Amino acid sequence: MNSETRPSVPLRGFHLFTLFGFEVKLDLSWLLLALLISWSLGAGWFPARYPELSSYAYAWMGISVAIGVFFSIVFHEFSHSIVARYYGLPIRGITLFIFGGVAEMESEPPDPKTEFLMAIAGPISSFLLAALLWAAASIAESSAWPQPVAGVLSTLAVVNFTVAVFNLAPAFPLDGGRVLRAALWHWRRDLQEATFISSRIGRGFGTALMILGVIAFVGGNLIGGMWWFLIGIFVRGAASSSYQQLVLKDMVEGQPVRRFMRSEPVTVVPSLSIAEWVEDYIYRHHYKMYPVVDGSRLLGCVTVDSLQGLRREDWSTTHVADVMEQRSESNTVDAGTDTMTLLTNILKPAGRSRFMVVEDDRLVGIIALKDLLELISLKLEIESPGRSG
Repeated sequence: MNSETRPSVPLRGFHLFTLFGFEVKLDLSWLLLALLISWSLGAGWFPARYPELSSYAYAWMGISVAIGVFFSIVFHEFSHSIVARYYGLPIRGITLFIFGGVAEMESEPPDPKTEFLMAIAGPISSFLLAALLWAAASIAESSAWPQPVAGVLSTLAVVNFTVAVFNLAPAFPLDGGRVLRAALWHWRRDLQEATFISSRIGRGFGTALMILGVIAFVGGNLIGGMWWFLIGIFVRGAASSSYQQLVLKDMVEGQPVRRFMRSEPVTVVPSLSIAEWVEDYIYRHHYKMYPVVDGSRLLGCVTVDSLQGLRREDWSTTHVADVMEQRSESNTVDAGTDTMTLLTNILKPAGRSRFMVVEDDRLVGIIALKDLLELISLKLEIESPGRSG
């Protein structure tokens, strides 16, 4: 399965290579997909179709198809990325993971036409690759090439055709769902409403896949059933998060941090013992980070992570000043900073989820990812297009 989406968190992965300026990364979860492909084909599919071959041949055919699937997914996502670049949309890179691959966009397409062309490029490329592979398989069979070669080529043709058809399902964030969103966007002139409708369909499609997986599992198809169930969970979750991301972007972009911060934060003094901090602050206020101040001067912060490696019997003799994190650009943000800029930093793989907010060198509040997520949850509950009045 492939999907072109803009994930809330940039996907982690190991750098493999760069293709025409696009970084291609591999998430370790993709190795599970490769193993599943190799095993299922080598142990079941190929022995049933070519019973006269050896176990060694079956194993190498399965591995060859897994490698072919890897490059097929890269080609599919590369097609998305090329169209995005043509229309000026930056792409972080291409990442392969257990459910296929993703071209990581940094922003939404500017108009329905761009959305449509970017989305449809993936299935078209997979259909084209399927046709080429099918033609190559036909030549291999008619030219008396070794059976394993023809078998691998024909199987890859089927895989690419299946990927194209599956991605045309009108379920956001699959390519077909993005095509649907482009049509709704063009018709209704409202990106948020178009995303809401297409993501609702995506959630329904994901639920249907989960039900299909349960039926297949109960019917004896254990691997297939689990696979469809997991894909259903992924599609349903991705559909929901895609709409939430759009609402969050519309809500915070262009707005200063001071609008969303928690003002009058609970602070501690550097002379406070760790035992007092835990008992009187953490257990009472339930926060994970506390600014450390000396009068009106902000010194830094102390977090629950500061307790790691500190023996409990030393809490009464250790003070906040001994374990606190010094104030720096990595833990503070100016109150006038664009919240979307801050959110981009928070969502980096190594990013932090809480920042102290300063204005004119004074502590004025704290902003946390948790608070932003709670706010968007309320906004979705109150202002969703499908909410009945």
